[in-house]
Amino acid sequence: MSRVVHTGQALVDVVVEVPDLPVRGQNVMASSVADHAGGAVTVLVAAARFGATCVHAGAHGTGPHGDLVRGALAADGIAVSAPAVDGLDTGICVVLVEPSAQRTFVTTLGAERLVTVESLATSAPRPGDLVCVTGYSLALASTRDPLLAWLPTLDEGTVVVLDPGAAFAGLPDDVRTAMLAVTDVWSSNAEEAEDLLRAAGQEPPTALAELASAVAPLLRGDAVAVVRDGPRGCAVRVDGLTTVVPGFPQTPVDTNGAGDTHTGALLAEVANGTSWVEGCRRANAAAAIKVTRRGPASAPTAAEVDDFLATAADART
Repeated sequence: MSRVVHTGQALVDVVVEVPDLPVRGQNVMASSVADHAGGAVTVLVAAARFGATCVHAGAHGTGPHGDLVRGALAADGIAVSAPAVDGLDTGICVVLVEPSAQRTFVTTLGAERLVTVESLATSAPRPGDLVCVTGYSLALASTRDPLLAWLPTLDEGTVVVLDPGAAFAGLPDDVRTAMLAVTDVWSSNAEEAEDLLRAAGQEPPTALAELASAVAPLLRGDAVAVVRDGPRGCAVRVDGLTTVVPGFPQTPVDTNGAGDTHTGALLAEVANGTSWVEGCRRANAAAAIKVTRRGPASAPTAAEVDDFLATAADART
């Protein structure tokens, strides 16, 4: 069975619910605050709950935040391949969540940024494994340089998955080009796909299917492109055909981690032999359930998605 291996940053999300963002220099009273393992953890937890064997290949610290991350991974049976970074704790991401479920982030840097070619290689990817990279890893030299040195050495049967995030389109041209040259799967939201096309000198189309079709030629070989658009669902370009897979609109309480849940669920489905199109349908359902739950790593299980889809089918008949 193929594994899901994530090279990205596992952080602690300090989630603060606020009635609104404060005016600059002013204060606002929060209604709640909670610490959650987030970042790469969210993708891996979603994949594990869909039955995939998962490995975190990124760095993690020796301190309370690192302990929280390792505990969250262990709770879902996710392996940690690299040794902890001595004397430095994992960083945090302060997540301000408004009543609309809109999120604002402030991220610190810690042990999660100290990776090497050797530490990444402890995950020992093999043919068929899905190796995840986040665009945020490419924003700083401490994670970018080891990644771009290591990825080209992987077996050609390994599938490299890029979740670009908001950072990717703004990276230097040579960094984007090097990453896209080793990318077999693109998984982003619509805005990130539009930003990539603009960075490549193209006017992005407005239709979701056309967005996925336009991104695919920028990747390696016969790559897969998945472009999400929240409750509208997603479009997936695979084997030269683009399919729009409808979503399942919900009233959200927390959208933090919805895209990561979609990615993790989709990769687990594909790792288990599901087609990309059917995997997207199930990932859409997983993300729909997640936005009704608080906390980033609150992905449903595959069984919960089965029940959700059965109920959705009953409601249509």
